[in-house]
Amino acid sequence: MTTSSDFNPPRRVLCVGAAVLDTLFRVRALPAGQGKILPYEMLQVAEGMASSAAYAIVRLGGAASLWGAVGNDAAGERIIADLGKSGIDTSEMLRIDGARSAVSTILVDDQGERLIVPFYDARLHDTVRQVTERDVSSFDAVLVDVRWPKLALATLSAAREAGIPAILDGDVAGGGIIEMLAPAASHIVFSQPAAERLAGTAGLVESVGLLKRKFEHAFISVTAGETGCLWFDEPSGNIRHLAAPKVRAVDTLAAGDIFHGAFALAIAEGLTIEETMRLSSMAAALKCQVFGGRTGAPTRADVCDAVRDWNVRVS
Repeated sequence: MTTSSDFNPPRRVLCVGAAVLDTLFRVRALPAGQGKILPYEMLQVAEGMASSAAYAIVRLGGAASLWGAVGNDAAGERIIADLGKSGIDTSEMLRIDGARSAVSTILVDDQGERLIVPFYDARLHDTVRQVTERDVSSFDAVLVDVRWPKLALATLSAAREAGIPAILDGDVAGGGIIEMLAPAASHIVFSQPAAERLAGTAGLVESVGLLKRKFEHAFISVTAGETGCLWFDEPSGNIRHLAAPKVRAVDTLAAGDIFHGAFALAIAEGLTIEETMRLSSMAAALKCQVFGGRTGAPTRADVCDAVRDWNVRVS
């Protein structure tokens, strides 16, 4: 497995999308109905799909910049400060007057499952900057999520013009957002729910095939939690499956985001698809062993060591 020390300087990835102040409560079990539930641990952390992916990139030895938006409020200041202290370049983050920063409350149970109550102010994303090929040319890849569709589309299009990987985090989104963004992406990594919804089937292999036919220009992959990940292998024309590493899940929050960040960095570094999928899968699995959302993102050394052990066990 290639390590970050093989690349100097670190590869630079631009992440575009969600920046949220999350309040995490750890509970024994998720509530089944109304009433009061008492957590035994609590953490506040700035994260969100693009933000957590950016943090994963930094932890894995890359350099990450985040284009996101917050309100001109205390929560927004906290989000930017928290992400900046985590090593993410937040210099291009927008502060929007008259909008409230995104916040969410999240319950995580002892099995690692979660219940999320998010709040996003649509006014955060009314402003869309112009994005040119020159704006993204200093990056080795871009990764966008679905939370800021207009900016995501502009960024993907500019990346394709610049000839750098244009990666879409294909999570569940309404209003034809995926259909709008996918044609501009060079790589699309879908979540299982989004893939099933878009393909109209619950069969993972069938979903990958249908999505590849729908977006034949792009690399297509689907992440499916403990089931692992699947992708369409261009050289062979076959659908490949990689089983997920076996771990005891403590907190699955941000695991998919960690996968996407690792994927984007690996693609930027020029790793093979198989190496990319193994690194991304292991990064997500190791994160699941730690409570705290994106704060559980592992280092490159930890991932590489775990992948080597994993390769020995499955060989």
